Amino acid sequence: MASVPAVYLSRLGPRFPNSLLLSIPILRENLGTRVRPVSIASNMAETNGLGSGRGSGATSVSTASNGGGGWDAHGVVRFPLSPSSALIIQKGDITLWFADGSSDAIVNPANQRMLGGGGADGAIHTAAGPELRAACYNVPEVRPGVRCPTGEARITPGFRLPASHVIHTVGPIYNADGNPEASLRSAYRSSLCLAKENNIQYIAFPAISCGVYRYPFEEAATVAISTVSGFADDFKEVHFVLFSDDIYSVWLDKANELLQDQ
Repeated sequence: MASVPAVYLSRLGPRFPNSLLLSIPILRENLGTRVRPVSIASNMAETNGLGSGRGSGATSVSTASNGGGGWDAHGVVRFPLSPSSALIIQKGDITLWFADGSSDAIVNPANQRMLGGGGADGAIHTAAGPELRAACYNVPEVRPGVRCPTGEARITPGFRLPASHVIHTVGPIYNADGNPEASLRSAYRSSLCLAKENNIQYIAFPAISCGVYRYPFEEAATVAISTVSGFADDFKEVHFVLFSDDIYSVWLDKANELLQDQ
């Protein structure tokens, strides 16, 4: 990969309206060897026996990849949000997820410093390479040590990730936040609004705050899915890419409950 010039901040033109985006003149890694998911068909069996698809509107689907570091997901279940939009729940590694490499973004459950951490945050920084930390370092602090307050979101390029962008958001620490539900909803909403401003059509979330921040899974799933459903006409696909079996099962059950009339 070519050497990376200094990171700089720039207000971009029509493609990225009303947002401050970190812009880096860098050639993206050739994604030719990465294999996108094979076409989705409703009559294909679920992989690994995961996901029940019990909701009346849910469709169990399967994706496949073959070599080259391609995206590999399991237990993929699709819930229609509108005639042109779907919520998709799946098991997998969010650092490998992508849709088209140009209008897609993964969401990083960051801390307020935005310089990497543990769990998914650390994994995303590792996969994206040191350019991501450099870009995050150049996000202006709103106060000392805080680049992204709880409930807000920031966007950077994806660098060495297969997805073209990373949206960084900070979820609440469940037992330390005065109103964790409002803060978590704000983290999802801020991420979705920022994605919409930047013409993102495909976005993938982890289970924000469900790791060391100790947000109860069922409460978190209710907030996440209900918030996403309010953006039904704004994205082609909203994904939840979940690493844990327990979280995956809770998310799937909650989607069946909340989206059964979709």
